Amino acid sequence: MPQFDTHFFSSLIFWEVVSFGILLWVLYKFAFPPILETLEMRERKIRESLEQAERHRAEAERKMQEYEAKLSAAAREAESVLAQAKDQAQRLLEENEQRLTAEAERIKADAAREIEHERRKAIQEIRNQTTELALLVAEKVVGRSLDDADHHRMADEAVQAVAESYRKG
Repeated sequence: MPQFDTHFFSSLIFWEVVSFGILLWVLYKFAFPPILETLEMRERKIRESLEQAERHRAEAERKMQEYEAKLSAAAREAESVLAQAKDQAQRLLEENEQRLTAEAERIKADAAREIEHERRKAIQEIRNQTTELALLVAEKVVGRSLDDADHHRMADEAVQAVAESYRKG
């Protein structure tokens, strides 16, 4: 068995070391630079991707803060608009109530004037009818026709009597 011969075995080790050295030199000269370059390029891309991801995250956080600020501003504005609408509705309600109260007072005053006018008209009619009735009664009691002076005197007395009884009653 020649492979176990020590002389042969030592030369075999020598050539294995020489061929391994040549292989390392060839790899170092031709294979390692492109592999290392590829690894460095990959490392650079990963680093750039991480930096870009960090920038995007920071940008997203900034935009989220802007969005939250705009959202809170919109909520405050909505609350303000709602408060203004409530105030305006309350003012309109109060204005309508005041206008309706004034209208009701005017209607009451008109009705009171109308009632007073009708009452005076009715009293005047009652006075006229009473005067005529008193004159007719007086003519029948006296049995003769009275002149204008008598008519007026008796009418005034009758009106006075009715007015006094009206005041008492």
